[in-house]
Amino acid sequence: MSELRRRIFGVGEPDSNETTPATSREASPAPGQKEGAEYSVVAKEKLEQLKKDVKEVKRKGTKRRNLWMFAFGGLFGLFVAGFFASSNGSLDRWAEMAGIHNMNLDSLMDILPAGIIRDVQELQTHEKEAVNYDSFSIGLAARSQGVEAKYPVIMIPGVISTGLESWGTEEQSRQYFRKRLWGSWSMMRAMVLDKASWKRHIMLDKVTGLDPPGIKLRAAQGFDAADFFITGYWIWNKILENLATIGYDPTNAFTAAYDWRMTYLNYEIRDQYFTRLKNHIEQAKFISGLKVVLLSHSMGSQVLYYFFHWVEASGYGNGGSTWVNDHIESWINISGCMLGAIKDVPAVLSGEMRDTVQLNAFAVYGLEKFLSRAERAEIFRAMPGISSMLPIGGEAVWGNADGAPDDKPGQNFSFGNFLNFKESNSSSSPGNLSVAQSLPYLFNHTEQWYVDSIKRSYSHGVAHSKKEVEANQLIPKKWMNPLETRLPLAPDLKIYCFYGIGKPTERAYYYREDGSVDNTMVMIDSSVSTPNGFVNHGVVMGEGDGTISLLSSGYMCSKGWRIKRYNPAGVRVVAYEMPHEPDRFSPRGGPNTGDHVDILGRSSLNDLILRVAGGKGHLITDTIYSDIRAYAEKVKIYDEDDDDAAVDRGGDEA
Repeated sequence: MSELRRRIFGVGEPDSNETTPATSREASPAPGQKEGAEYSVVAKEKLEQLKKDVKEVKRKGTKRRNLWMFAFGGLFGLFVAGFFASSNGSLDRWAEMAGIHNMNLDSLMDILPAGIIRDVQELQTHEKEAVNYDSFSIGLAARSQGVEAKYPVIMIPGVISTGLESWGTEEQSRQYFRKRLWGSWSMMRAMVLDKASWKRHIMLDKVTGLDPPGIKLRAAQGFDAADFFITGYWIWNKILENLATIGYDPTNAFTAAYDWRMTYLNYEIRDQYFTRLKNHIEQAKFISGLKVVLLSHSMGSQVLYYFFHWVEASGYGNGGSTWVNDHIESWINISGCMLGAIKDVPAVLSGEMRDTVQLNAFAVYGLEKFLSRAERAEIFRAMPGISSMLPIGGEAVWGNADGAPDDKPGQNFSFGNFLNFKESNSSSSPGNLSVAQSLPYLFNHTEQWYVDSIKRSYSHGVAHSKKEVEANQLIPKKWMNPLETRLPLAPDLKIYCFYGIGKPTERAYYYREDGSVDNTMVMIDSSVSTPNGFVNHGVVMGEGDGTISLLSSGYMCSKGWRIKRYNPAGVRVVAYEMPHEPDRFSPRGGPNTGDHVDILGRSSLNDLILRVAGGKGHLITDTIYSDIRAYAEKVKIYDEDDDDAAVDRGGDEA
């Protein structure tokens, strides 16, 4: 949470272990300062004026500080009063008393003194100038080197960058018409002032997995759906700026947003999403005469991999076995969770993850009063699309009590122990569970409607033979799993895997029985921590980009798709790792961040995207800094021609 505050508001500093010397940073295409330009001659009159300006800035700084303390002290007091208001209506009464029941950001700006508004604007301007991080500079540098728009580009965003807006016209929904209930300040307001209604809107029907009666939420479309999460918190905006700099605009660059709450099959049933995406790609090729470059981020990479199977399958997309080869030039896979996200398990099991358990005691108490673990778990379960990111590959990928591929030498705790329970004779505390064992445990401790939906929609196992893989090509629930199906027969396709490394990431958990009165049976044991930070409030930290484990983002790109049964056509796959080297004073990490979301603003990533879109992708080669290749060799998935194929492969089916 402290990191989220730092990202959005610019408060605080990154952890000291997240910085590296500037000399290790990648060179940025942005123009730098010329040698010998450290000093310049300034006229005496100019110097005197500068001295006066400095004094004036100091005076205004003190005034600004006092005004901010007064204004936000009052707002904070109102916030605390509302935060602890009970659910019996006192929260609404508090909002009405405070006069913010119908207030939005614009009306808030109207009542603040003009001096404060001006000071805020000046502060934002100075902060922007203080960080030598011009988004357009990447595109300008690439353009100066002859890179220009070539292939049409279509972007498939992830969860956080896809806004959901209400289109319902029933009485309960009219106040939210065309307002974002995910990904905007309207969401924040609805959560605080009308939590019950917000929950009804954001959760899908538990039986059908579609819209609840009388409620209609849809994915926002266009660039506005993905450029910002909330005002000021950019997602795809920097990529859009740099694409525009080399010649892209709405005629040759598009976004394909989707309702990530649903299962993949329901994308097509309710919204005809895959049909629209297919038509979008075909139209782009028809107009330009060139194949299309696809960009996907996070969960969007799984969605796109599913689409590759859907579009060619008879009775579904009906594109035939050559459609992908005929229409797709390249796939840029950014921070893709190809083998799932570890944090998905505790989110669905107990409504928790690192972001919630590592809050301070005051914040944890407030969060539980406002949105309890049971409520959060219910919301996550009623969004079955999120469960497409349950970890894939079982013990073959994630290990067991005997060890895991990504265990470090001398590590006295194996990542293979995924859920670690304190000793107890009760059924809710079964001892230590591997990833493969944790999924049946999850299904045994969740409602039947959730279990039916997930088992009907997804598969998390491993296919160890070409025969199995080819059979799975005909089973839709297997299409999201790259270890049970293959890449398209598209020898001309190129895949570029760009992902961050070097940021502590959730890898395992300590659990205990939940002694509270709610319906959540177990909870993360936040009392377990180690001095070195390896275990932090019950969360065991491993390698990754802060959200996705290294095995998930890196295995398929560095090894899995080099196995013939998963890539029989020999599709070219490039793995390019980006170390997390954040600027200490940059709220979003700056141009060298490797964070799961902030990487979308990274200089080198933007440069690589422009080169692929501009037809220079063939110059990009594997760039590996982590130990992913060594880990991949320990994964118990083998080529059929490998002499080790006879090794015991038990326990990898989930």
